[in-house]
Amino acid sequence: MPDRGQSHEGHHPVPAVHPEPVAEAAALPGAVAVPGAVAVPGTEAVSGGGAPATPGSASGTGAGGVPGGVVAAPGSGPEAGGVKGAGRGGAVGAGKPGATGRDGVGARRAGLLVTLVLGGLTALPPLSMDMYLPALPAVTDSLSAPAATVQLTLTACLAGMALGQLVVGPMSDRWGRRRPLLAGMVLYVLATAVCALAPTAELLIAFRLVQGLAGAAGIVIARAMVRDLYDGVEMARFFSTLMLISGAAPIVAPLIGGQVLRITDWRGIFVVLTGVGLLLTLVVVKWLGETLPPERRHSGGVGEALRTMRGLLADRVFTGYMLAGGLAFAALFAYIAASPFVVQEIYGASPQTFSLLFGLNSVGLIVVGQINGKVLVGRVSLDKALGFGLAVITLAATALLLMTSGVFGEVGLVPVAAGLFVLMSAMGLAMPNTNALALLRTPHAAGSASALLGTSSFLVGAVASPLVGIAGERTAVPMAVVQLSCALAAVTCFLVLCRPWQRRNQGI
Repeated sequence: MPDRGQSHEGHHPVPAVHPEPVAEAAALPGAVAVPGAVAVPGTEAVSGGGAPATPGSASGTGAGGVPGGVVAAPGSGPEAGGVKGAGRGGAVGAGKPGATGRDGVGARRAGLLVTLVLGGLTALPPLSMDMYLPALPAVTDSLSAPAATVQLTLTACLAGMALGQLVVGPMSDRWGRRRPLLAGMVLYVLATAVCALAPTAELLIAFRLVQGLAGAAGIVIARAMVRDLYDGVEMARFFSTLMLISGAAPIVAPLIGGQVLRITDWRGIFVVLTGVGLLLTLVVVKWLGETLPPERRHSGGVGEALRTMRGLLADRVFTGYMLAGGLAFAALFAYIAASPFVVQEIYGASPQTFSLLFGLNSVGLIVVGQINGKVLVGRVSLDKALGFGLAVITLAATALLLMTSGVFGEVGLVPVAAGLFVLMSAMGLAMPNTNALALLRTPHAAGSASALLGTSSFLVGAVASPLVGIAGERTAVPMAVVQLSCALAAVTCFLVLCRPWQRRNQGI
């Protein structure tokens, strides 16, 4: 596939919190001008079918030639930046660098609020998955179903999240981010409540599918909102910040799940998830506004959405990052699906010990993600950070396969847990950087691009889930084989399709 262009570093977003009129407005329709901000002529962004950027445009044109936004010239004004999102129904944006006084405080609060809300939306999937993990053996006994069947409840939820993103992503490009998000959150709450009442494994699988379809709205729209508000290395930093929040969910979720199992059965976990979904829905209603103004929305229907996605997939580099990220996620999900049985059934650990180990692995992911966002981004190219992360994942998966297959004799829980810790921690380099590098190329269709990124990850993860249990509950070899296979495939896609050495001069 041809390389359709090159990515670029962007600007610092400015909050849309009570903007005041500015005399010399250098903004396109729907944007709020910032004093001292000067449009950058000739800025170019890659699209999956959009036109090249016009002078002063951050993202060129979307469907129908609609202007995409304004980029402030570096150094113009006191760290001036262009406004990329204006909110309705709540404050949306991030703090303007250098803002002082009452407006500065409000801007920082708005930026923190948006970070927390978007972090909550991205944390919902790991909450839905990981709170439930300690209960998998209990569900097997309660519903008198084999382990492979119960693992399909994970596969169904993942498949639902994958397919739901394909629908919700293009919808958000057409109707804005807020309405599809609210509809998805309401459906998520209802489906989760039904899961708590499911009398059979088959019904639980069905409504876990619905839960995944609805929960997809939070994942895909949160990622698209980040693309609405940020560009360049700032987007990579924000994804790393989101990982601090969403990464905390895997730490807290199994601990909560283990404690819930002390006082009730597995159904109580879905009751708790119902309450979390309802609370997050109310927060979105009150505080999360619209980030995609009407003039930047697509007006076409299904045909245009399909053409946009086809254009995105025709971009060789975008597709390479999408596949590399999806395969890395599959290696992670192989761990998620297999670890309850590996840790508890093979190595005899309690649900509480499993929860503790799972939480430690998530701490590693968070710490590395913060090192990526606070230290590496801006100093090391995103491609180099991503390549190093994929290499570490591959080495960790190789070590796990050697240990679980008996090459080193009988190994205990500690060496295996150490290998899983290294693998999980390296995801802090792979996940935010694949998202950022892919979305840098698609400013005109962030919803559709976000849908493709999420769908590929969850579909590959859904395939990996049943494979880890193919040899039964008494061996961890299938888990390690799936992890190593996915890691090697991710490295191959990164090198063959992305060809990072060809873009070293771009500084990202």
